[in-house]
Amino acid sequence: MTRPLPRGGTFLLAAIAGTAIANNYAIQPALTTVATDLDIPLPVIGLVPTAALAGCMAGFALLLPLTDHLAPHRLIAAQLTALAAALALAAAAPGPVLLLAAYLLIGAAAGVAAQAGNIAGRHAPPDRRGTDVATVAAGMSAGILLSRLVGGALTEILGWRQMLLVFAALALLGSIAAHRLLPRQRPRPEHSYRSTLASLPPLLHRHPRLRLAVATGGLWYLAVNLVWVALPLALAQPPYSLGPTTIGLYSLAGLLGFAALPFTGRLTDRYSPRTVISAAILTAAAGTTLLATGLSTPPVTTLGLALFDAGCFAAQAANQSRVIALDPHRSGSLSSVYLVLYFTIGAIGTALAAPLLDTLGWQGTTLTALAALLLAAALGLAGEASPRLDRRPAAHGGRVR
Repeated sequence: MTRPLPRGGTFLLAAIAGTAIANNYAIQPALTTVATDLDIPLPVIGLVPTAALAGCMAGFALLLPLTDHLAPHRLIAAQLTALAAALALAAAAPGPVLLLAAYLLIGAAAGVAAQAGNIAGRHAPPDRRGTDVATVAAGMSAGILLSRLVGGALTEILGWRQMLLVFAALALLGSIAAHRLLPRQRPRPEHSYRSTLASLPPLLHRHPRLRLAVATGGLWYLAVNLVWVALPLALAQPPYSLGPTTIGLYSLAGLLGFAALPFTGRLTDRYSPRTVISAAILTAAAGTTLLATGLSTPPVTTLGLALFDAGCFAAQAANQSRVIALDPHRSGSLSSVYLVLYFTIGAIGTALAAPLLDTLGWQGTTLTALAALLLAAALGLAGEASPRLDRRPAAHGGRVR
């Protein structure tokens, strides 16, 4: 039987998730500064967020299943220590090659944020799973939102290299707290780690709802990366020519998503994830429509970003709750499959953001994001209406919920 987390354990996991995932985004407002310092062309520096996402995908594929095998205190502490080392490597990078290599490692280690959500869901009672997963998701969203602001401000005050070292110190503090406070109970998996990795691809075939979660979640994450990677690039160029701190302030618009996540968890526990996800995607689509009107009116841009982030974060929290509920005993493996494919699709959005911005402009980029959101909504409604989703048995008997 899985023991519950200690008092404050869910909030510790939320803090760990937020400070870890922040490292994939804190560099974004400073990309032009890093490019100038290292004499890197803009298309090359745009690969830094892509490298972080690629590292995340590798971490989700190879490291997230370890939550089914290792004690939480040991696993989380080790990954946060590795994250601190990778950030120090990036801070010392003399050129693009080492910087990109470091961000591959940073992305892989920052995947500890997903492990935190998985651990929270596994150790939560079934009637609180949505709430606890949403609490960790709220920490992740706060980390993503504030990372751009903090990263931009620290870059202007200390320089981008010192900014990375500050985040490395936060990772080390998280490692110490995780080792001391998280559960020491080791899971009892039915298979070895190697067998677990080999069993990942068949999970996608076995669980139709997992396929639906991947398709819909991947599309809205593609939209997230299109908007948030293109936004700082667009605002740094004429006619706006904003600095990293001012660009980072726009991330505060997403605080609406952070505030909405606790309610998302309670609604997911009370109603179906489908209801929450459908409402969330429509909210994100409304925000994207406002963003497509342009960036010349900051209040409209701020409202658009607020609705966009609130919708996407709420949808993701409900979606992850749905994935964990498929089979809580194999939640690490199921989450691994989900997040690898989720980030794969998202990485496409990251890689396309700069070329789309150059080719289609801001409006064309946001309309592409809107199309992805509407397709996610259509797939979700069509998939949930299919009776085949309720026919396939779960891995441990019973019916897929």
